[in-house]
Amino acid sequence: MTQTLIVSGGDDYTDPWHPFEATSAQLREILAGMGHHVTVSTQAGASLAALSDGALPDLLVVNAGNAELPLPTDAAAIAGIESYLAAGRPMLVLHVAATLYAETDDWERIVGGRWVRGTTMHPDWDLGRIHVATDTHPIVAGITDFDIEDERYSYLRVDPSIVPLATQEHDGIEHPILWAKQYGDARIVYDALGHEKHSYEAEGHRAIIRQAATWLLATR
Repeated sequence: MTQTLIVSGGDDYTDPWHPFEATSAQLREILAGMGHHVTVSTQAGASLAALSDGALPDLLVVNAGNAELPLPTDAAAIAGIESYLAAGRPMLVLHVAATLYAETDDWERIVGGRWVRGTTMHPDWDLGRIHVATDTHPIVAGITDFDIEDERYSYLRVDPSIVPLATQEHDGIEHPILWAKQYGDARIVYDALGHEKHSYEAEGHRAIIRQAATWLLATR
């Protein structure tokens, strides 16, 4: 059985704007429905640091954020993530996790992009259209454009190495909000959607999560 660890905002990597308990519960439900054995940890710093010398999950999901404030546990957490990825294990990164580890460029290099304070933003919460690069990649096979109520991140700083799979339009610009990338032998997916639990109730988004997990684990 696939062992999946969801590192959720809670006791340390958290903020006042995101209901991590509710969104992680939705992620757990989707992945458990695929047959995963899912563990949710709200001790994000300790759980990530433990990846340096502990048993490794088959899939790591990061659903946490800290408004770009450095924490004493950051270095150990990054080291744990690097160790996990060096073993060729895959990682799914969600929404506000793009704000993590602002004091180092390591996280941006791993994920392929990040939230930049003073530049990145999102329009007011509303119903928005997600433009999907249908059938260009296994993650978006058979998934067409869909509407969703969510925070639609705009002006993320994105590395050219990513493979963009979905965008949303703001200010006449198509902004990437879903991408895949290779990091050494490890596969990584970043999904900028997922502010509240309702985001994970949209079938288009649920399909993306399921197919992203399948692609991430395809080499395991």
